[in-house]
Amino acid sequence: MAWIWLAIAGGFEVVWAVLLKYTEGFSRLLPSAATLAAMGVSFYCMSRALQVLPMGTVYAVWVGIGAVGTAVWGMAVEGDPATAGRILCLALVLGGVAGLRMAS
Repeated sequence: MAWIWLAIAGGFEVVWAVLLKYTEGFSRLLPSAATLAAMGVSFYCMSRALQVLPMGTVYAVWVGIGAVGTAVWGMAVEGDPATAGRILCLALVLGGVAGLRMAS
């Protein structure tokens, strides 16, 4: 169950990172409220995973999910460049996350 909590936490990290762009420095109420809510859910779920899994593993996987998810969103929706080098680097991050899962 801890890995499920961690996956949810990582998913909500992607959500708040994407929403953060639309807060315009926390000057827009609805995007700011949604960002803070997504942060709260992400941190709560991460705290549940920390009850079972090692802190270093939880944080590395959480950041990895967030980084890859946000980068993929940027390439798919925001028009960020999707070069072979960027995709290779994201695959390496995913490999590290998978390795941490297998090593636990």
